[in-house]
Formats: sequence, structure tokens, C-alpha cells
Amino acid sequence: MIRVMLVDDQAVVRAGFRFLLEQADDIEVVAEASNGRTAVELARRHSPDVVCMDVRMPGGDGLAATREIVAGGPGAAGSTTPVVLVVTTFDLDEYVFGALEAGAGGFILKDCEPEELIDAVRRLADGHGLIDQAVTHRVITEFARRKAPPAPAVDAAAQLTAREAEIVRQLARGLSNAEIAKELVVETSTVKSHLGRAMAKVGTRDRVQTVVWAYQNGLASG
Repeated sequence: MIRVMLVDDQAVVRAGFRFLLEQADDIEVVAEASNGRTAVELARRHSPDVVCMDVRMPGGDGLAATREIVAGGPGAAGSTTPVVLVVTTFDLDEYVFGALEAGAGGFILKDCEPEELIDAVRRLADGHGLIDQAVTHRVITEFARRKAPPAPAVDAAAQLTAREAEIVRQLARGLSNAEIAKELVVETSTVKSHLGRAMAKVGTRDRVQTVVWAYQNGLASG
């Protein structure tokens, strides 16, 4: 079961999300919070796999809570660090930048279709980050420009094999593992293996952060 925590200051929104998500037989809502401060506490206590996080809430905003949850590491009983899916009505660039900077694994708008929300939760639980289609490569490019890292002592991109670098480039184009496999005429498992090694080498934790890294390091273009 995928364990989910809902964070939104509106009870009716949380109730709606709970109803939608629990229609799926592989998703369980284990906790709810109405503000960011409580969300951080409950994330440690309940160890959800995915946190559906609102952005603007009284009593602690979602971006600050996202940063704490991601930085806090595993919760109870040594479980893995929760992945945060930012779910908001706002598609303004600044909110997207804030979510990416805070370490969110995905970003989706509240007016998405029910199946899109369920698919987003499954994808993040399975280790695949995502950004809503309304968020274009322009946003990623601008974020990468704003957050350009200092020159590293070691060129991380140079540590990648030619195949790993190519797969990261295809990922930055927005392709899925299956689409990359078809493009490069290899097995999907091969893509997953190469991508995992590339992420380990450059120090990124998910696909979204890997795309940002690709733009920052010249492996992708806007």
C-alpha cells in the first residue's frame, strides 16, 4: 500500500482528496494536517510515502514544511524519506520555483483530473518525479538559471558515461523510461539502471531534480 498524508487548510479539500485517493486499492490515507507545522510533526509520526502538500496555509506554509520534511530524513522505524507532491491552485512561476527549491518531488494543480492525482501519487511512490504539464521547460530553465551552483571541484557531468549522459538528456526532454528505451533501442530496465547510476554520481534524489541538474550543467537546453 502507498501511504499518503494530506496537507491542506480546507477540510473539504482534504475530504475530497481522501475520497478520490482511497478509490484506488493500492493507496491508503494515513494522516491529515491543516497547516505546515502540524504536517512536519505528523510526517515524522506516520512515515507516509507521499505527502500531498498545499502551498499557502495559515500556521505554516507548505513550502517551508516541504523543506523540513525532505531535510528531516526517514520517519519512524527507519522508513524512507517521504516524497512531497505539491498540490495547489497556483501555477505562478514563483510557487513552482519555491516547490523545486524546497525539494518537492512533484507539482500538480488542484484542478487536475482525479486519475491524474492518483497517477501522480503512484509515480512519486515509485520513485518518478513529475511536474504538471502546465509547468513548461521555460520554468525549469529559469529555475536552473536562478539556482546555478558554484563551479564544482570535480565536473560531475564528466563522470557520466556517454550512455548515462544521453539518458539524462532524454529525461530532460520530458521522456519516460519507456520512451527513452524506445528512442535508444534498449530495454526499459537498462534505462532505469543507467539513470540510477547517473543520479548517484551527480547527487540528485529524483527525476525532477535530475532535470534541473541537467539544465544547470549544460546537458539540456530550453
